[in-house]
Amino acid sequence: MTVEEVLDLIQRHQVSMVDLKIVDVPGRWHHITIPADQISAATFERGVAFDGSSIQGFRSIEESDMVMIPDPSTAFLDPFSRFPTLSLTCDIADPHGVSYGRDPRGIAKRAEALLRSSGIATESYFGPEAEFFIFDNVRFASEQHRSFYEVDSIEGIWNSGDGEDPNLGYKVKNKQGYFPVAPTDKLGDLRNEMVIELMRAGVEVERHHHEVATAGQCEINFHFDTLTACADKLMLYKYIVKNVAYRHGKLATFMPKPLFGDNGSGMHVHQSLHKAGVPLFYDRDGYAHLSKLALSYVAGLLYHAPALVAITNPTTNSYKRLVPGFEAPVTLAYAQGNRSAAVRVPVAGVTPQATRIEFRSPDGSGNPYLSFAAMLLAGLDGIRKGMDPAEMGFGPVDANIFELPEEKRNALRHLPESFEEALHNLENDHAFLLEGGAFSEDFLETWIQLKWETEVRPVARQPHPYEFYLYLDA
Repeated sequence: MTVEEVLDLIQRHQVSMVDLKIVDVPGRWHHITIPADQISAATFERGVAFDGSSIQGFRSIEESDMVMIPDPSTAFLDPFSRFPTLSLTCDIADPHGVSYGRDPRGIAKRAEALLRSSGIATESYFGPEAEFFIFDNVRFASEQHRSFYEVDSIEGIWNSGDGEDPNLGYKVKNKQGYFPVAPTDKLGDLRNEMVIELMRAGVEVERHHHEVATAGQCEINFHFDTLTACADKLMLYKYIVKNVAYRHGKLATFMPKPLFGDNGSGMHVHQSLHKAGVPLFYDRDGYAHLSKLALSYVAGLLYHAPALVAITNPTTNSYKRLVPGFEAPVTLAYAQGNRSAAVRVPVAGVTPQATRIEFRSPDGSGNPYLSFAAMLLAGLDGIRKGMDPAEMGFGPVDANIFELPEEKRNALRHLPESFEEALHNLENDHAFLLEGGAFSEDFLETWIQLKWETEVRPVARQPHPYEFYLYLDA
């Protein structure tokens, strides 16, 4: 939409309130709400002031004045507000109108600008498949004298012997939740409602289904888009999924590994480059019909992956998913149609226009603007340096990596086993992120410090319930 179209939409739908949203460094939306009669064309130019010191990862209190500038292309009518409300996502600037270096959306836009200025391509397309769980009850606490969590779902296999009155069975067995019909899949109508709300908000949805794990794991796929626009859609997707679930007295979470002993929730990210509408990843005679440019992009992803996952898998919980045996790819390899490799090349029904690669390691716990930008920059580094994934030992591995003999599996490179290791890798390998000023040293230092101080060290210092099982009788 244009500014004029947004203002017309406000009038036609008798909008009462306008919600302005910004995204913080970790990737969560924040908002302020303004009466609709206070919005004019000038609002989209001068923006609205806010306190940047109160947003995680932004400025300190002595330099806290910042401005949010609405982007009219992100407009949608919020279905969860009692009064007619229009929502707009904003870019962030300093009081002088200069784009703020720590604004995740600004980082995504600078990555796209770098792509265009490189002459390599004009568009980068991303299509994430973000999985999530829907729980019926969640309880947790971490205090001086106790620490626990408990989740529950009517689908959970642990409820097969529960005293439900009556207990009608049809629980989802571990690792057997892929595509079951009702009554085993009890969430079809809830996902239908999520899809309807997404489409009403302007998101083109392709399909939805139950996922592999027990206890309500689901996935909804929406149509790919250019980098920043796709990140906007993913933020909206998570917002709608969570609020529709909440509307029905349930909780939706994109936490990567909320259940022990079953699959976690990943976010497989399809990606491709085009130049003036021409697909650059296709070569009829290449491996899996991939061009040399595409293979170099893959090599860049895999080469930088040990550092890249500090952004695409940015929580301590992420590395509880990235373990062998639960479909999460931990081996740095590529192959056609192989879901055990970190990079899969889809080959079923693919046309030249739709040729793409799929990076399967990321999850949905992070900031999509940063994740997509970092993946693009890693791939571009591979293209600029002419990297060859086969020469670098990344494959192709056309075999089930999970079932390879230990000797062959150990000969391949792997992702970090902890968030701490990933952050150290990012400290040592981040020059590729600084190209074109997309990321800055200031932002990366802030990111690493924020993760160490608010997540890694606090988790490491808290007694864990399993430690009582291990050590209480020491």
